[in-house]
Amino acid sequence: MANQSPNGAHDPAGEVVELCRDLIRIDTTNYGNDDGPGERKAAEYVATLLDEVGIESTLYEAAPGRTSVIAQWGGSTGAGLLLHGHLDVVPAEASDWQVDPFSGEIQDGYVWGRGAVDMKDFDAMLLSVVRARQRDGRVPERPVTLCFTADEEAGGHQGAQVLVEQHAEQLEGCTETVGEVGGFSATVRGRRIYLIEAAEKGMAWMRLTARGRAGHGSMINQDNAITDLATAVARIGAHDWPVRLTPTMKTLLAAVGELAGTEATPENAPALIEEFGSAARMLGAVIRNTANPTMLSAGYKVNVIPTEASAHVDGRFLPGFEDEFFATLAELVGEHIEIDYVSRQQPWETPYDGDLVDAMTRSLLAEDPEAIVAPYLMSGGTDAKHFRKLGMRSYGFAPLRLPADLDFTALFHGVDERVPVDALEFGARVFDRFLDDV
Repeated sequence: MANQSPNGAHDPAGEVVELCRDLIRIDTTNYGNDDGPGERKAAEYVATLLDEVGIESTLYEAAPGRTSVIAQWGGSTGAGLLLHGHLDVVPAEASDWQVDPFSGEIQDGYVWGRGAVDMKDFDAMLLSVVRARQRDGRVPERPVTLCFTADEEAGGHQGAQVLVEQHAEQLEGCTETVGEVGGFSATVRGRRIYLIEAAEKGMAWMRLTARGRAGHGSMINQDNAITDLATAVARIGAHDWPVRLTPTMKTLLAAVGELAGTEATPENAPALIEEFGSAARMLGAVIRNTANPTMLSAGYKVNVIPTEASAHVDGRFLPGFEDEFFATLAELVGEHIEIDYVSRQQPWETPYDGDLVDAMTRSLLAEDPEAIVAPYLMSGGTDAKHFRKLGMRSYGFAPLRLPADLDFTALFHGVDERVPVDALEFGARVFDRFLDDV
């Protein structure tokens, strides 16, 4: 499977495409419960790939089939570095796709399939680079922990959380961590900007429950649970959250403002975000708190007013603005509706400085010298939320050089998820340079 360059060294990009395709073909759909196939087959595949080059790994199973992999690599000089990716993917409805979502098909210069960008692409990059370096004896001097987790797409409770709470000795000594989602390019005014994740919104997945008086649908009922719940859900969905800029986004918007010839302010932040084109869908969500109703459930017959109605809301809150988020949410919900948290995880923000940031920047500019590198705040959640509980500085760095006209952020959890072949190869080269410098 390995490819060698003319000078005899193994090419870090030589097998990244095939590894990505192989991983996509292993169905690791995570439905948010235990109905899916689990991650065991993918974890065993990863362990085999590491074993082939002499890297011993350990599998940890939180529940039947819910399997994560950890391996120790690197030297013994300095503090440890954790490199992590997740093996699970969100569901895909095959009838909506142009290709089988678990085919790993190559078409029009892209690798297609569920997980192509979230995040079997980075798993493949990491494995390709580590295997090439291990074969050539180019092992980092600092200790490196390789980690491939289960259950990230449902909050990491059967993956990273279990590793942190029950197997922390495997992560001992790691002071910094690198995973998803960052290092991908966006094009602003003809310039590529590579976005390094340096912060992440907190997560509040909520179940709202309203209770009322049951009765006949033909009669007057002033205590209708559905009415009360619907009113609260409508208020939440329609709320206009104010712009709030964290240090990470101030840095990014300052870089965009320089390209646009203006100073970045909270007032013009939405306009500067629009400079990112389709990526504004995601970046527009990280200059404010958000709360989106996502599920509704009530009733069992058209002429029966039910006792209970429920809704689920996906809330995300900015670092430093947690109190404002929860206070506002309480006002929107009102007094008579219960709030239970399906998952509640804290936001985080890492200062955008230090040797690791310098290494990421240098590795990108070595492959794309005219680019700009800047931090951003991620709207979704990653396993970094769990690993940071052990005190690690965290970044998202899965480098991809993308076409300017690709609506990349729409591919996360989207139909026809795909990643450019040349972006995968670019990412492997960049990550190989990065490991030279850490």
